[in-house]
Amino acid sequence: MTHPSFDVALFGEAMLLLVADQPGPIENATAFHKRTAGAETNVAIGLSRLGLKVGWASRLGTDSMGRALLAAMQGEGIDCSHVITDATQRTGFQFKGRVTDGSDPPVEYHRKGSAASQMGPADIDEAWLRSARHLHATGVFAAISSTSLQAATKSMDVMRQAGRTISFDPNLRPTLWSSPEVMRNTINDLAARADWVLPGMEEGLFLTGESTPEGVAHFYRQRGARLVVVKLGAEGAYYDSDVAGTGRVEGFPVKEIVDTVGAGDGFAAGVVSALLEGRTVPEAVRRGAWIGARAVQVLGDTEGLPTRAQLEEARL
Repeated sequence: MTHPSFDVALFGEAMLLLVADQPGPIENATAFHKRTAGAETNVAIGLSRLGLKVGWASRLGTDSMGRALLAAMQGEGIDCSHVITDATQRTGFQFKGRVTDGSDPPVEYHRKGSAASQMGPADIDEAWLRSARHLHATGVFAAISSTSLQAATKSMDVMRQAGRTISFDPNLRPTLWSSPEVMRNTINDLAARADWVLPGMEEGLFLTGESTPEGVAHFYRQRGARLVVVKLGAEGAYYDSDVAGTGRVEGFPVKEIVDTVGAGDGFAAGVVSALLEGRTVPEAVRRGAWIGARAVQVLGDTEGLPTRAQLEEARL
């Protein structure tokens, strides 16, 4: 059996994020700030800042956006040896508006046909993947193309066969799927391959038909998940685990909600990092809730993700 040489592997698309510098419709903005975006890359950055060894696999164009994203990920200490740069492909990007009322900001994606959407099963280096202790997967990578779905499925199957742990965040993106039914069935099929499933309550209602966190958790526990954590926003989270039973963790107070995008990714980084460190389920969920609360108080997807020093200062 291959001995793990790093902590967490992730596959997914990175996009250049252009955030409007003033509130209002995106089309009225005259200036934007460049940042990184992508569910998997947000989690990768969060884990790396907490001191875990993280490997990220993807495809980028060789355009300026691809170069900026690769440099940013490498600057976070992430292993990018399995990121392929392709001069014939273009890098995805997105615009995000500014809001001042705590609501979800408007987002406009430009990712169709991107370099990352060309990824497929052949992009899964099985030996490299098995050298990770854990795989974190999301529903976003699976949604960007039919071949990326095949790659996502294969990555989870490889890790299951190797006896590694897998976490899965549904991260629903309805516009990327052909229909709500296809999204629901595919996401639930992927979730059934994971050990730790991390849905939000609204996602859980859509995916399971259950209207309570207990019902959502039970749905996935029946399908093989060892741990389900249902995110409840300001109310914290509910967990159902085969080692810790069930329980709730209170949310952390937030002075002002600035940007909600990326909060779930921060939550995932907190839960996964703590569990891989051997913390208890309540401790892991509490760390996730704390990081999620930090994330919504700043502009950008990753600006609120803490360092290990900040985590230790908070005694989490």
